[in-house]
Amino acid sequence: MGAIAPPLSGVRDGLPANRSRLIRDYVEALEGAIRLERLPAYAPELNPVEYIRAHLKQHEVAYFRQEDFAELTTFARRRPTSMQRCNTLVSGFWKQAEPP
Repeated sequence: MGAIAPPLSGVRDGLPANRSRLIRDYVEALEGAIRLERLPAYAPELNPVEYIRAHLKQHEVAYFRQEDFAELTTFARRRPTSMQRCNTLVSGFWKQAEPP
């Protein structure tokens, strides 16, 4: 028999929608398949998304010369998708966000 997969972990912030009865009922109905961790009120160092945003801002979008705001918006929206192909980069953001 194969090994049982560990539960999927997710992080949530204090957004009221994330604390709703609907979310709680959904997670409970999955019977342990998802484990949610609550982020403190302000802890960007624990949120891997913050590292992705910082990387985009400093390395991807910083040197892009756009003709107009719409072109910059289109470029910036496509960059995270292309980052998915770089597993070591994204994995590094997750490791950096782990608490000590």
